[in-house]
Amino acid sequence: MSAGTPPRAVVLLSGGLDSTTVLALARAAGRETHALSFRYGQRHALELACAARQAARMGVRAHEVVDLGHVGRLVASATSLVYGSPLEVPKDAVPGAGAIPSTYVPARNTLFLAYALAWAEALGAREIWLGINALDYSGYPDCRPEFVAAFQKLADLATRTAVEGRPISLETPLLHMSKADIVTAGRGLDVDYADTLSCYDPQVLGDDALACGRCDSCQLRREGFAAAQLADPTRYA
Repeated sequence: MSAGTPPRAVVLLSGGLDSTTVLALARAAGRETHALSFRYGQRHALELACAARQAARMGVRAHEVVDLGHVGRLVASATSLVYGSPLEVPKDAVPGAGAIPSTYVPARNTLFLAYALAWAEALGAREIWLGINALDYSGYPDCRPEFVAAFQKLADLATRTAVEGRPISLETPLLHMSKADIVTAGRGLDVDYADTLSCYDPQVLGDDALACGRCDSCQLRREGFAAAQLADPTRYA
C-alpha cells in the first residue's frame, strides 16, 4: 500500500457484543476495515442482520457473508448451537464451570480464521481482528490464548506473504478483558449495543428477536453491563 493509506484489516464480525466492539476498536485504531461474517446454520442467525447494520454504521470498506450451511449439517450431532441439532442449549448454568458446554461448535474459529487469513492475504491486509475472550466466556478451547498462538504460528508458516517477510498478525484486543471492560470500551466508542445479538437461543419474532436471558452468553452479557454500571439495552424474553 502507498504511503498515507490506512493499514487494512480483516475483522471477524458475528453481530454480537464482542465482535462489534472489536470492529469499533479497529476503526478507532485507524484501520481500513473489511468485515467477514459466516452463516453456518446457527440458531441465532439474526445476528447477521445486526452485523450488516453495524458494518454499514462503522463504514467498513467491504462486508462479506460466507455461507457455511453445510458445516452446520456436518456438526449438528455435536453442538446445540445449530438448527437440526438433537441437543438443547444449556440454560441457567455457570458459564465456564465444568465441562465444555454443548454450545461449542467443532473447529468453528479454526474455520473462520482460515477464511479470514485467505482474504487478508488477497487484500494485502496485515492484520486479522477477532473478538476472542478468555476471561468471561463459556470455556471453549478455540477461545484460549494457546489457540491464538498456535494459529498465529500456522499463519506465519502457511502464507506466501509471511514467508516473504510480510506476516499477517492476529489482533485480539479483548482476549484478557472482562465483559465489563469490553462494554465500557465499546460505550466509549459509541457502540450501539441495542443492535447486537449474543443469545444462543433467541425467541425469533419476524425480523426481530428476544434474548432468552438464561444461556451462558446472555448471563455473561447481563453481568457485564451490571458490573460496568451501564444500562443493558438487551430485550429479554
